Amino acid sequence: MGKSQSKLSPEQLAELQKTTKFDKKELQQWYKGFLKDCPSGQLDKQDFGKIYKQFFPFGDPSQFADYVFNVFDENKNGTIDFKEFICALSVTSRGVLDEKLKWAFQLYDIDGDGFITYDEMLQIVRSIYKMTGQMVPLPPDEDTPEKRVDKIFRGMDRDRDARLTYDEFVEGSKRDPTIVKALSLYDGLV
Repeated sequence: MGKSQSKLSPEQLAELQKTTKFDKKELQQWYKGFLKDCPSGQLDKQDFGKIYKQFFPFGDPSQFADYVFNVFDENKNGTIDFKEFICALSVTSRGVLDEKLKWAFQLYDIDGDGFITYDEMLQIVRSIYKMTGQMVPLPPDEDTPEKRVDKIFRGMDRDRDARLTYDEFVEGSKRDPTIVKALSLYDGLV
């Protein structure tokens, strides 16, 4: 899907209907909107950040947007094409919990080594706190990124090796209602 075209081909539509949770009409509408915002058919990191800024005008979403961009950009070419965009959107907005947890693990595993270290999680949580600013009141045991990450690691890091495996992350996330709620944030929005 490198070259921009005004409509998805029947083959592209059929493939995306198989790989996403969107129907034909929704895919066509999303594609039309994507091309309106990205006439080249490619979304770069800077423009992706601008989109996030619209949703979080009172905080600084730039760092978090960079992390999310890196997960959307599956082929790691520095841009997001429509297929990458719609597949990620499908998971984050309509995916089942296990799909969302896999996506979230990729987000937190910044270096892609198969583990989430304390420092990686702290980087993401700091970026979330910067993005939301003072919009969300937090309990005293989570009012700083460090306290939140300490709490998460206490609940998830079974072997206390200061890094989370995929299984530890999934199991711990399913036990933490705040994480499940956060992963369900976009359900039904698109």
